[in-house]
This record gives sequence, C-alpha cells and structure tokens, in this order.
Amino acid sequence: MDFDAVLCVSPAANTGKKLNPPNPLPADLEATQPYLIKKDSWRAVLVLAYQSLGVVYGDLSTSPLYVFRNSFADEDIVHSDTNEEIFGVLSFVFWTLTLIPLLKYVFIVLRADDNGEGGTFALYSLLCRHVRVGLLPNCQVADEDISAYKNTSPSRMVFTVKRLLEKHNTLQRLLLLLALLGAAMVIGDGVLTPALSVFSAVSGLELSVSKEHHKYLEVPVACLILVGLFALQHYGTHRVGFLFAPIIITWLACISTIGVYNIFKWNPYVYKALSPMYMYEFLKKTQTGGWMSLGGILLCVTGSEAMFADLGHFSQLSIKIAFSCVVYPSLILAYMGQAAYLSKHHLIAKHHHIGFYISVPERIRWPVLVIAIMAAVVGSQAVITGTFSIIKQCSSLECFPRVKIVHTSSKIHGQIYIPEINWMLMLLCLSVTIGFQDTKQLGNASGLAVITVMLVTTCLMSLVILLCWKKSMLVAFCFMIFFGLIESLYFSASIVKFLRGAWVPITISLAFMLIMYVWHYGTVLKYEFDVQNKVSINWILGLGPSLGIVRVQGIGIISTELVSGIPAIFSHFVTNLPAFHQVLVFLCIKHVQVPYVRAEERFLIGRIGSNEYRIYRCVVRYGYRDIHMDDGEFEKELVRSIAEFIHSQGHIRNSNSGSTGSDHDSQMMVVPNNTGMRFSEDISEDPSHSKQNPKVIATKKKVRFNLSSSSPRLHPSVEDELCELMNAREAGMAFIFGHAHMKAKKGSGIVKKLAIDICYDFLRRNCRGHKFAMGIPHASMLEVGMVYHV
Repeated sequence: MDFDAVLCVSPAANTGKKLNPPNPLPADLEATQPYLIKKDSWRAVLVLAYQSLGVVYGDLSTSPLYVFRNSFADEDIVHSDTNEEIFGVLSFVFWTLTLIPLLKYVFIVLRADDNGEGGTFALYSLLCRHVRVGLLPNCQVADEDISAYKNTSPSRMVFTVKRLLEKHNTLQRLLLLLALLGAAMVIGDGVLTPALSVFSAVSGLELSVSKEHHKYLEVPVACLILVGLFALQHYGTHRVGFLFAPIIITWLACISTIGVYNIFKWNPYVYKALSPMYMYEFLKKTQTGGWMSLGGILLCVTGSEAMFADLGHFSQLSIKIAFSCVVYPSLILAYMGQAAYLSKHHLIAKHHHIGFYISVPERIRWPVLVIAIMAAVVGSQAVITGTFSIIKQCSSLECFPRVKIVHTSSKIHGQIYIPEINWMLMLLCLSVTIGFQDTKQLGNASGLAVITVMLVTTCLMSLVILLCWKKSMLVAFCFMIFFGLIESLYFSASIVKFLRGAWVPITISLAFMLIMYVWHYGTVLKYEFDVQNKVSINWILGLGPSLGIVRVQGIGIISTELVSGIPAIFSHFVTNLPAFHQVLVFLCIKHVQVPYVRAEERFLIGRIGSNEYRIYRCVVRYGYRDIHMDDGEFEKELVRSIAEFIHSQGHIRNSNSGSTGSDHDSQMMVVPNNTGMRFSEDISEDPSHSKQNPKVIATKKKVRFNLSSSSPRLHPSVEDELCELMNAREAGMAFIFGHAHMKAKKGSGIVKKLAIDICYDFLRRNCRGHKFAMGIPHASMLEVGMVYHV
C-alpha cells in the first residue's frame, strides 16, 4: 500500500465561524442524547404522551385481566352472597392505584431524575455522585466537570449522613446490594410478567370454548405466543412500534367502555365502594384471609415502575399527562365495572373463577380476547426491553458480565437486543408457564417481584430526598414511613405465599444477585491489583525516548483500566518482545456515574513524558446509558482527539521555547474542538498495485490535518509530532489487551476462593471479553497473558 500524509493550511477553512468536529457522531449516537431532541412545546409533549401509552403503560393497562381473579384465587376469601368482599377489593384497588402510581410515582419519584433518566440505577447514580460511594475507585477530579455531573455543597445534617456513608464500607456494600436487589427483581419481573399477561389474556378461552377443549388450548397457545414474542426480539420493535400506542389506546377504550356499561346496567351505586371504610369492613370480616388476598390486589400496580424506568425515553410532563388523563381513569372505570357486574352475579362468581372475561358481554368476547392478547404482547415487549436496558446499565457499571448488545434501531434510543439474555428469559418464561399452568401462582410470583422493586425505590428515594434534594430528615423519614408501611403490608402478604409461587422471583433474583456481586467483587479486586502493581513511570522514562526498545511504524493502543500509571501488562510485553509502535497510547474506557457524556467531553487526553516519547494517555468516558462508538468511528475520534491535544499543547510549548518540560505524567485535559484544525481520512483504490495483482484490491489511505489560515504558526516540533501521528495512523493501529487469569492468594478464606477461583473464573471464561464488547477486529488485537493473585 502507498500512503500519503499531508499537513496543509486551508484558506477556505477561514470562515470566521466555530468549526464543528470533523467526524460527527452517527445518527444513532446523537439520538441517545435527550438534550438534543427534547422540546418543551405542548405539541411535542402531547406527542410524547401518546407514544408513552404504548411503551410505558402496556403492562399496567393489562392488570384488570387478573387482579380480581388472583384476589379470590387462593380461597383466602370465601365469596358470600353479600358484596362486602367485592367492594372491599375494589376499595383497596382504588386507593392502591391512587397512592402508589399516582401520588408516589407521578408526583414525587418522577422528579428524582438523573439528567432526564430514571430507574433504580439512576437513583443509585445520584447517590454515588453526592456521597462518593462509586462502584470502582477510578474517579477523577475531571469527572466533576462533566456537564451532566450535577453536585452541590451539602448542608450540615446532610454532611453528617454523607460522612457516615463514606466512612463505613459496610454501609456502602449494603447500598450496592440494595441497588442490585432492585435490578435483579426487575430481571425476575421480565420472566414473570410476560407469562402472567399472556396466560391471563389467553384464559378467556375458557368462556369462549367448551370446557373439554379449553384446558388443552390455554398452555400451548400461551407458550406459542411467548416463543414468537422472544423469537422476534432480534428484529427490534421499531418496525411495528408505531402500532403499540394504538393497541393500548384501543384496549383502554375497550375496558373503560365495558366498565361504564356494567356500572349503569348492573350497579350504578358501585362508586360508594371507593370509600376507605370498605377496606376496614373488608379486613374486619375476612381477617387473615383478607390480608393474604392483598398479594393479588397489589397486581393492580404491576408496571408502575416503568413510569420511572422509561423516563429517559419521554419526559416527566408527558408521562404525567398520559397516566393522569388516560390510564388512571380507564383503569378505575374497568375495575368499577367488574365489581358492579360481580355484585349482581354471585352465583356465577361462585361457580367460575372471578376473571375479567365473565364481565364482558358475550357478543363481544372474541374481539375483546384478540385485543387483550395484543395488549398483553405489547406490555410484555416493554418489560423485555426494560430487562435488556437494566442489564446494559449493570454491565456498564461493572456489575454484570459483558454481553453482546445489539442496537436494533439507529433512530430510537433504548431499542437494544441481548441474545444471551433473550433466550435465557424465554426458557425461564416457558418453564414457569408450563410449571404453574394457571394465573394463581404466576400472580403470587409476579406480585412479590413488583412490590420488592417498589420497596427498593422507596428506600433509595428517601436517601435522595435527604442527600440530593437536601430536605430535612423529617421529610425523608415521613416519605419512608408512609409508603414503606403501605408496601410492607403488601410485601408481607406476598412473602407468606412462598410455597405457592413466590419462591420463583426470590430464586431468580438471588441467582442474578450472586452473578452481579461476584462480578463486581472480582472487578474491584482486579483493579486494586493493577493499582498496586503498576509500573513506575520513572523507570519507563529512564529508558530514554525509544524506551530501550525498537519503535516500529503504527499506533499501539494499550488497553487498561487504570486512569494513571503504567499497567503491568506493558512491561510484561516489552520484556518478552522488545519492540513497540512509534506512537503509544494508554487507553482507559471507563463509565462515570452519569447517564450520558457529551461528545465534546468524552475524550480526556494527557501526555506521559516529553513530546519526544510520543506516549499519550487517553481516558474515554461513557455514561451508563451511552452507546459505544463502532470500531472505525472510535479510531478516528481517538486520533483526532490526540491531534487536537498536540495542537493545543503547541501554544504552551511555544511559550517555553520548545522545552520538553519536567512533568512525567502531565495533567490531563478535555481536548477542545474549536482550535481551527480539522481531521479527515480518505481511502481509495490504488491502481498501481491493482495492475500488478488484479485479484487483490489495494487501497491508498490519505490522512489530513487541515489548519485554517487564521491559526497561529505551529512550532516545528509540533508539526513533526503531528506528521508522525499521521504516518502512524496510516501504518495502522494495534490494540493490546491483558488476558488476566485471577487466582485467590494462598491463605485466602474459602468464600473468597469459591468466589474468585470458581464463580468469577467461570463467568470470565463464558462471557465476552472487553475486546469483543468494543468491537475490535481480530486482525488488530494482541493479548498479553498474566496471572493475578488477588
């Protein structure tokens, strides 16, 4: 191949305007930045509210299919000829929907967003930035300059709690375990909700098909729908996503219309049951049975957490409008209609399962059944996508092994697909569907997962109120007590049904918590080993500009998790092979406790030694919801950032008359992109080489750094450094990774040996490495094997 490196001055570039980055982020990356697309106009808000109906509320809107059925399923409540049980359940449903989704989430929790993002890890991220209990000890002062990194000085009371959390490692581990518990229960909900929603929708066949046939149809039909749902995940939902909102709107209109019909036809006075006195009368009459039936009643708020978890896709106002004006009144009318029908059909209620379909007029049951199945599929799709999202966040924050993440849409943020997790969820979902074969135990399992996530949110939210919002201890305590007592009541009613299905989410969450905590524990030990065994910079620089080795053409990228110092894999490599590239870059890709990092703040560049060494340090910062750049785009941005750094450092060097300086590891800086220099690469076919061998298509690469005529004249050493960087880029880039095999030290306890030698080693061997997660081509990779005794 022939290469032509050019450093030129472009008069046309002197436009007097601020230049944009030469390689803008692709459309899918720009779409991930909510501050680029969010609008405050009412039209935009209403459009987002309309879209949120199909994404956020699919699960919550299908809850009328199974709430009454599960509330009376376990014979905890003996149905009598009076309406006290029916009206008591209705009263509990009404006040539960009012206090938890409406009051807690819509009016309070939605305000606790992390730069527009919500969910368990958003709350944990806020706390980590205010209290400094981050997952890895790789924080830098420069991270606090990121625009999304919002932090303020604490008050005296907050400072006391802050110092307490920062001082005691046990409290930090408990906080981490609490966040992991919430994430694990979300994953468990991703297994149970599709099974419960689809099976409940299909259960309408029992009233539309003869008894001899429906028992042979429900489970196969539900499994067939679930297999199809998971099998189509790799296509993404952006092609059919426009149908989600109309399906849910049709479903909400359907159940609210049926509810109004049943109210006026059977019992117009059912509204009296909304009085909280009916809850008291219900518990007074049913006692223990009524308390245990709360495990079924709490299913009316299934999917409420999605309002907060999916906040980043929409806006606070749009989600509030959609719930308050459409979802909430539709659900209340649907439940009132069911109660009105059941209050006049005691005989039917005694001989049939109290389900949604018996209150549907017989003439429209088939159309309603079809709409219900479609709504259940939409709701399940949202839960599955949410599960993928929470696993991506855990992986970004080093709390889950690296998995393959496929972005199924270049325009819609959050549309991701994780093959390994998808098939795992499908197998678990089919297992619980076939194993339970009814909504009773599925409801018990799903209810425990839902209420546990809500309790975790309540605990984290109370800390956010105190530490981030800087409210008084009394306000945080009142929030914790009020909602904590309500949710603890439902939690106690769910946990007692451990043997009747509630063991499933506990088992699933414990398994995922073990995976997440072991991976995080091993990652922290590995980082601490790297810090303790990093090579002295003085020793490296004492070898001279050539480092005592042969410098060959190209750029060598040494991947490391260290934000300072030289990793041990470098000395291990040059000891065995004393040759390296003419330009060395110690690259650290790390995730900071913010959802997004702006493109202009992503690269943090520094220099190791003087400019003759051609050694640079680069820290690439991503948020926990950021999309990583692909390999080609990443390489271009990396070279551009180093070139901008060299250019900006040229002014300092001019003032020092070419002095090489005395700092071994210079202070790192966010490179500016308005220095008047633009970077471009052109790849074209080389005809001279093609004539010699027609079967081989040779390419010719040309790298340019274009300088505007208004830019100050560069020092000759700066020009030499830029030219050498261009030549190295054209010669190619090689990525050097450490292949670490971790072993527990001799004398370590049996728990540590089990965690590191068996569990962590198994996860490391069977999950994707860092090089595959970055998408680096095999031809550009080199691995250096090392044994870590931690």
